[in-house]
Amino acid sequence: MSQEAQGRFTPTTASAVRKILKGRTWKAGTVMSQDIIKLVEQGSLKENPPQFDIGDTVDVHCLIHEGEKTRTQVFSGTVIGRSGGGAREMFTVRRIVAGEGVERKFPVHSPRIAKVEVKRSAVVRRAKLYFLRDRVGKATRLRERRR
Repeated sequence: MSQEAQGRFTPTTASAVRKILKGRTWKAGTVMSQDIIKLVEQGSLKENPPQFDIGDTVDVHCLIHEGEKTRTQVFSGTVIGRSGGGAREMFTVRRIVAGEGVERKFPVHSPRIAKVEVKRSAVVRRAKLYFLRDRVGKATRLRERRR
């Protein structure tokens, strides 16, 4: 697929960038590069990003392409952190497999993420739950949030 077919770079964002740059020179402080980056990133943002918080137990449905076939693989675990912003926003999910901790980072706005289902919400008082890495067994449980 081409970049334009995936909706990442559209003529509308290109014209918007041209409008910003019209009549300006590349001197320090004249062009806000953050504005240009925002305009280019808008094409790759999801309209309805998944809603979840840190500490939630989630099922992340990933699209896996194998040759001509596409299948969905589910990764279940606890969200231990979020980072970045805009198109670069990521979240980390941790789970225990065969007694070994496995963490995986996912981009929030990736087209390969079909959906994120929240199975359970927890009460947390931290932005990053890295302390769960040191805990084993029942000590990794988080207090459930009442709805």
